[in-house]
Amino acid sequence: MLKILLPTLMLLPTALLSPPKHLWANTTLHSLLIATISLQWLLPTYYPNKALTQWTGIDSISSPLLALSCWLLPLVIMASQNHLQQEPLTRKRIFITTVILIQPFIILAFSASELTLFYISFEATLIPTMILITRWGSQPERLSAGIYLLFYTLISSLPLLITIMYLHAQTGTLHLTIIKLAPPMSTPSWTNLLSSLALLIAFMVKAPLYGLHLWLPKAHVEAPIAGSMLLAALLLKLGGYGIMRTTTLMAPLVNHLHYPFLALALWGALMTSSICLRQIDLKSMIAYSSVSHMGLVIAATLIQTHWAFTGAMILMISHGLTSSMLFCLANTNYERTHSRILLLARGLQSLLPLMATWWLLANLTNMALPPTTNLMAELTIMIALFNWSPFTLILTGIATLLTASYTLFMLLMTQRGPLPTHIQSLQNSNTREHLLMTLHILPLLLLILKPELIS
Repeated sequence: MLKILLPTLMLLPTALLSPPKHLWANTTLHSLLIATISLQWLLPTYYPNKALTQWTGIDSISSPLLALSCWLLPLVIMASQNHLQQEPLTRKRIFITTVILIQPFIILAFSASELTLFYISFEATLIPTMILITRWGSQPERLSAGIYLLFYTLISSLPLLITIMYLHAQTGTLHLTIIKLAPPMSTPSWTNLLSSLALLIAFMVKAPLYGLHLWLPKAHVEAPIAGSMLLAALLLKLGGYGIMRTTTLMAPLVNHLHYPFLALALWGALMTSSICLRQIDLKSMIAYSSVSHMGLVIAATLIQTHWAFTGAMILMISHGLTSSMLFCLANTNYERTHSRILLLARGLQSLLPLMATWWLLANLTNMALPPTTNLMAELTIMIALFNWSPFTLILTGIATLLTASYTLFMLLMTQRGPLPTHIQSLQNSNTREHLLMTLHILPLLLLILKPELIS
């Protein structure tokens, strides 16, 4: 654990003390090195936990998410380079420091084997994200987006804290391995029902469940590219991971609690997909598509079978890489045309033909086309849902259909059609952007060859 955490913390002096000429190269290479070291966590072991210390431990639920979070840090730094070109040096340093600060908190949240540490790091990821959105966002609405994010997350996580304290009073420990051994609270009471609800709600807001998702499109649209990538790829996954972790702790009596959430999650997948069909803003479209994918994840984690957990895990990883790539592509368009409106930046294939290839690849993975892990995940989740209740097939079927249609709509609107008259010439796509897209799509295409690494 420390061989990742210490180098991550040493990135802070690297960002603050590097000479201006080597600032980007140093931080990117250092974080890429950490990302490559973190890949060893994916190797399956005979023991349930790897790298077990007193407070942290890595098991098969957290290792894929940990590898994903280490993998994304260099990509975020690479994506923000152009965005910060005109900024003074101190602002660049502060920006990179803020992005790096999120990393140890996320690593701790994903590997904590003790609920208090999990809660603290779960909440601490909020502060750097807030700073990124409110300080580096481009539009004046970024303040209201930051306030939305803060209040939604804080109000929902207060019951979580109370429940954690109640659990401690009941069992005398908050260590996950020991809580699992404690006899489940067998008496069905209002206290148990409410504590289960409180445990779920905090993660439902983070994941976001449809109906509790209003902060997400706002935050995504106003955030700079680094904020969008971190939100889509990692912070939403904290919600799904939290549900996976805590549903196994709850007594089995809360089965009827699942019905409203499952119905909302699947209905939300349907609704947000249809909202995507009438979006005019590219970033907000990708943000809503995140809500619909995470709806499937929530539905799967609530069923709590082996298949469902496997599907949810694979979907979280593949959605993290796919949506992060889509945000990067939207950002490359935005940096050139200075507009996120689909009508004002269309027909770009004739000017940026190589970028059109990346757009095609990203959209096909978003649609869950065969050789991607997205397809494997969606099929696994659908089978699990269908086993739980055959009626879910109607909702998931329509949602998949709508996903395909808005993804094709996004591809056609950005790449095909006549060029708007105000676009005469654009700056060519550069090596940095192509490398960024390659590092997003390569893991997706390689993981299908050995999917047991993330399932």
